[in-house]
Amino acid sequence: MHPVRWFLAVLLLVAGTSEVRCAGPLHAQCKVEWYFGIPCQKVYQSLVSQINKWRTMTGCTMGGQRCLYKLQSATVHFIAAKHTTPFKRTVDEINFRLVSYHFFTCCHVSAMSVSETWYTIKDHGTNYCNLYNLIEGSGLTEARGYKEVTSDFLCTQRSSANCTVY
Repeated sequence: MHPVRWFLAVLLLVAGTSEVRCAGPLHAQCKVEWYFGIPCQKVYQSLVSQINKWRTMTGCTMGGQRCLYKLQSATVHFIAAKHTTPFKRTVDEINFRLVSYHFFTCCHVSAMSVSETWYTIKDHGTNYCNLYNLIEGSGLTEARGYKEVTSDFLCTQRSSANCTVY
């Protein structure tokens, strides 16, 4: 191959890779920031309680993903869990980091869900729903000062997520 053509081929390959990277994560995952006008202790209790409520398959008998959560560890500052999808049985790692602010009356939560399967690229918003379902199921979406910050760049296929199904 002529050196100029080779150079152009490599340039196109690199440019193509850059475009994919700008579209979002290269591995199915999700990062969300939540803000609550309630203390982290209440957020912590709500999340841990919800994870434990959804341990079994019971919540998924009619479809959906509101089941098969497993608490790994929990402190008022950090919660680690896993979620197994009920039908494909893929596993996602979940964590919540809780930080108090405004004289301990408010809570900032940084949450992350990542597919353990390394080759999973598209997840139809499953990693987002892993996190959001816990927030909604525990009633935290109704908490004073509730605010969510994320995007398709931070969450694989966030805009097409249907958390009543996934």
